Amino acid sequence: MTISVYDPRGYPPKVEGRSLAPRLESLDGKVVYLVIAPFDNTDVFMERLAAWFKENRPQVETRIVATEAFGQDSPAMRAEIEASGDAAVVGLGL
Repeated sequence: MTISVYDPRGYPPKVEGRSLAPRLESLDGKVVYLVIAPFDNTDVFMERLAAWFKENRPQVETRIVATEAFGQDSPAMRAEIEASGDAAVVGLGL
């Protein structure tokens, strides 16, 4: 009797490393987008982060935007951030 066993994990995809985005010298006078991904409490965290910036770093403008679905590209939102923003923080939940 012959038994065939298959590995349910499959084969991992080949991953190429990338460097991080270059660090800004300062956030003063910059626009930072706070991106809410659809996970529990991410919106609460981003609202608190925006409040912190307003109180502690008023020279930094924050704009809160939300993704429609995790893992799906939003060309319109990405284009807005690229055109109007200097940095972005993506919240993935708590």
